[in-house]
Amino acid sequence: MSTPVLYGPIGRAVRKIAPFVEADALGVYVAALSMWSAAIGGTVKVSSRGSARPVLLWSALVAGTGRGKGTALRAALHVLDPSLGRFLATHTTSGITSGASIVNHLWEQQEATTETERGRDVRALVVEEEWTEVLKRVKRDPSFTTKLRAAWDGTTLRNTTKEEAQEIRDPAMVLHSHITPSDWARYVGESEAAGGSYNRILPFLLRSVPMLDDDRVILPKLDGRELSDAYAWATARPRAITLAEDARPLWRLIRRYARILGETLPGEQAVFIERTAEQTLRVAACLAASERSETITDDTLFAAFTLVRRSVQDAVRIARGATTPKVKRQPLSLADKVRARIEMHGGRATSSQILPFVGATAAEVKALPGIAVTADRSGKTGRPATVFTLHGDTSRHPDRQPASADREENQDAFPHAEPQPATPERHGNRATVVRLDIYRPAAEQPTVPQPVKRSAASAPALNDNPFLALL
Repeated sequence: MSTPVLYGPIGRAVRKIAPFVEADALGVYVAALSMWSAAIGGTVKVSSRGSARPVLLWSALVAGTGRGKGTALRAALHVLDPSLGRFLATHTTSGITSGASIVNHLWEQQEATTETERGRDVRALVVEEEWTEVLKRVKRDPSFTTKLRAAWDGTTLRNTTKEEAQEIRDPAMVLHSHITPSDWARYVGESEAAGGSYNRILPFLLRSVPMLDDDRVILPKLDGRELSDAYAWATARPRAITLAEDARPLWRLIRRYARILGETLPGEQAVFIERTAEQTLRVAACLAASERSETITDDTLFAAFTLVRRSVQDAVRIARGATTPKVKRQPLSLADKVRARIEMHGGRATSSQILPFVGATAAEVKALPGIAVTADRSGKTGRPATVFTLHGDTSRHPDRQPASADREENQDAFPHAEPQPATPERHGNRATVVRLDIYRPAAEQPTVPQPVKRSAASAPALNDNPFLALL
């Protein structure tokens, strides 16, 4: 399967916490993007071919029970919650089981905010961690899928069954759901998708991630200033994001890709990928907004396409009856384990914080290249503590890595675009950690996709179809 690009400030944050979470990094990234799209959906549109459309990203994490869907969601909250103010606390809901309840929820929110300083607000994030239960109930309501289509399209929603007619213009509702592969095949079938309702949702099969070795509950703290700045920029006034000229050749190829696949795959599989081009454009607009840009560059569009293409592949796999792919953890070296422990403790760790967890003696750790050893004599009594740090310590600035470091960390990753920073490099104090009951750090870290510069040689040719391997 293709490796999606974890792009921009959201991607960097996900890569930072991924080694400490028992969940697929892709699931964290997808959930975070859905939350981000809901937060900016009231003011940000994407414009193409003369029409402005919403940037709302609806997603489904598809995996068996206990495979990290909920953990991925909570990790995404850790990534975005500090940057979005009270949005997630005040705009998140669940249990939407009828078309009327969709309209009623948005209408009540609209009424409650009409007289506020910032005015009418019809944004909503619907999180269904037990989506199967919802799907069982909505089969009895024929208006549910109709309202779903209208909400994703951003068209006017109406509810005339109430004594007072309810109407919501330009709704900004996002659906993020969790479901098992067997339930997806059972309840999100060909007939429902053919109606255009459930093929608006991007499904992602999550990898099976092994348990982490250390069960103590810590998670690195993130610097959310860049995303906070982007959120303030995106919500300050209405913005229309457009394709840059350098992105148009790739955009034409993406549209060809979607059409070719749709004509080649069997009907029960093709129906789920009919909106590939539209979904790619929406993802790209969200990524551009996270960098405070009103234009979608070639690099941004390519990063968006790698994510949507992965969803296309997963949709086909689910339709064929595939289950969660298994991933084998690669063993880490002693040097990698020690570096992880030092970074976990903010770039400075004592012997008691390292040696019991890496299975080595102090002499073996001291002999490792790139490890600095000092004596801490700040204690009033007793022997000085041995402190380990990293030569050229980069953990003081954990939320930003130089582009060259990003390229070198994983040359085996799928060739893709290098993230373009929206603001100059920020330098903060040494990282700290926060404690959460749901996270587990790793002495052995799973491989996380890293951005690699897409070379000119790997750029697709306009006269060829570079996607035949997927057909």
